[in-house]
Amino acid sequence: MTRLLPTILLLIVAALAVWGIAQTAATSRETELEQAYESIRRAVVTCYAIEGRYPQSYEYCKEHYGVRIDEEKYTVIYTVFASNLMPDVTILENE
Repeated sequence: MTRLLPTILLLIVAALAVWGIAQTAATSRETELEQAYESIRRAVVTCYAIEGRYPQSYEYCKEHYGVRIDEEKYTVIYTVFASNLMPDVTILENE
């Protein structure tokens, strides 16, 4: 029994380490996604403040306001309703 205890403790520590790494990775993905969204939102608001209208496309944000999103990792859905209404921005993680 005393020889089994260190093995059990080692397995518990290993399981906790794997769980911790998985949690850190999930948190990192969420943070990266939030930063991508905020980058686009800032560009949209800045464009409205400077030009008096919201950008008509995500491409316009990239070209004129320096938005850089890893498009291999994320898909940006940019939906415009009118030039005086803030566009709807959705960012999806590619699989």
